[in-house]
Amino acid sequence: MASDDIVLSVDHLTKTFVKPFTGRKVESVRGITFKVDRGDIFGFLGPNGAGKTTTIKMLTGLISSTSGTAAILGKAIPSPEAMSKVGFLPENPYIYPYLTPREFVTLCGRLNDMRGRSLKDAVEHVIDRVGITYAIDRPVHALSKGMLQRTGLAAALVHAPELLILDEPMSGLDPVGRKEVRDLIVEEAHAGRTVFFSSHILSDVEMLCNNVCILRRGEIVAAGTIRSLLGQGVRRSEIALEDASDSLRASLGAVATKIERVGTALVLEVEGDDAVRTVLERALADRARVESVTPKRETLEDIFVRKAL
Repeated sequence: MASDDIVLSVDHLTKTFVKPFTGRKVESVRGITFKVDRGDIFGFLGPNGAGKTTTIKMLTGLISSTSGTAAILGKAIPSPEAMSKVGFLPENPYIYPYLTPREFVTLCGRLNDMRGRSLKDAVEHVIDRVGITYAIDRPVHALSKGMLQRTGLAAALVHAPELLILDEPMSGLDPVGRKEVRDLIVEEAHAGRTVFFSSHILSDVEMLCNNVCILRRGEIVAAGTIRSLLGQGVRRSEIALEDASDSLRASLGAVATKIERVGTALVLEVEGDDAVRTVLERALADRARVESVTPKRETLEDIFVRKAL
């Protein structure tokens, strides 16, 4: 892939904090390396304390790295040239409480060298896109957490950045708000922008992202396309049997990973095609009736739990 198609590149990025008084070193991020391609929706995942927010702070120049490098569109981080291409939404955006959304987003636009009528139109457009036009002139201190999140997102969008870095963008939003933000992220990607975001809502990540990276204790433990990661797991199936005898149930105990009675049916969960074949052969030999065989696709949550916890 051409270098112009790589929007964000991270090479062995490390962050070590030194505890005050004790001088003890804590490795928050341990030499991570990844790339984000132009137009990609990239999910950055991990449990609390995995190093996600620390990494994002390094990518946005809020803290310096201990070692390693990162670049946005070929421009080293931190630098004004790199950050001029970025729209950033922190996990807990701070917005001056006595400003209105219109005033705050206008301020952010001016900090990105926007002026005049184009700024005014852009501010109204992005506030409308995030769904808070009805509160555009309310003081920020009177807004809910979800409305604050939308205001911060509007500020990140106002200068039409090439890269959006969003730290927990669905935080504080109700289901309708989450859907609206999901739709907005997809629209930004369709417009040619690149979106890099962290989230704890794995169903949203699985729905939106082309590629993901999972951190655990500051290290990457899984990375790749959603399709390739979901294809790595063992094939699981759920089998429902009727008229299964107690002796059949006993013989299947060592084959199934899970077995239980649900009403009159015996329901088993097995891993691998060989186990499915064994269950069906024994069930037919016992004259049990096979009600269903249902493949169970591994989800991103399954991978997350297995890799990150």
